[in-house]
Parts: sequence; C-alpha cells; structure tokens
Amino acid sequence: VQLQAYGGGLVQAGGSLRLSCAASGRTFSGYAIGWFRQAPGKEREFVAAISWSGLSTYYADSVKGRFTISRDNAKYTVYLQMDSLTAEDTAVYYCAAGTTAQAISTYQGIDYWGKGTLVTVSS
Repeated sequence: VQLQAYGGGLVQAGGSLRLSCAASGRTFSGYAIGWFRQAPGKEREFVAAISWSGLSTYYADSVKGRFTISRDNAKYTVYLQMDSLTAEDTAVYYCAAGTTAQAISTYQGIDYWGKGTLVTVSS
C-alpha cells in the first residue's frame, strides 16, 4: 500500500507545474485522494481533495482558481495542476488517501500518506 507524489521542482513565479500522485491498485480503489503541503517552519495544510468518482472536489481558499485536482482511475493517478504559482506556494507537497474528499479537507479520515515532493517557486 503505497502513495508516491512526484513532479515537483523549481519554477518561476507565475509559472505552472503539475504534480502526480501514483498509487498501488489496492490503495487507490474506492479512496478519495487529497493534497497537502508543508512550508518550512509551518504546519502541514490542506490544498485540495477529490472523491473516488472525481465528481466532488474541495480546495483551500488560498489555491482556488489557480490549482486543479483531477484523477485518472485507470492509471491509479491523481494530478494537481498548479498555475499562477507564487513564492507562497513553496512547500513539500504530499498526497493522502482517505474515506471521503470532504473528510480529507478537514484533516479527517486519512488512512495513508505518501512521501512528498518539493515545489520551489522563485520570485
């Protein structure tokens, strides 16, 4: 049972980046997936979540309109498209699997965490 986030890197402010969260088949089936991030010296915070069907999504206010979460269940992968990046988006990004997207958005019902990927936005 493993989740792995990847796709991080260095990007200039105003640029875009797409993160991917790859999961083992058993982890992915039936689970909602969420993205969290942790900036240096700060607590981990919720970013976005998506239901198993993909029909329900939740976003933190700080990323609404700039980030888009999506999933491809056939590929056992969830994506986080990040546009209009700012220095405040610099953080290690983690994906997590849980019961529902709504629960994940409130830091509840999380069963699995993946290893993070670092996103650095230069201003």
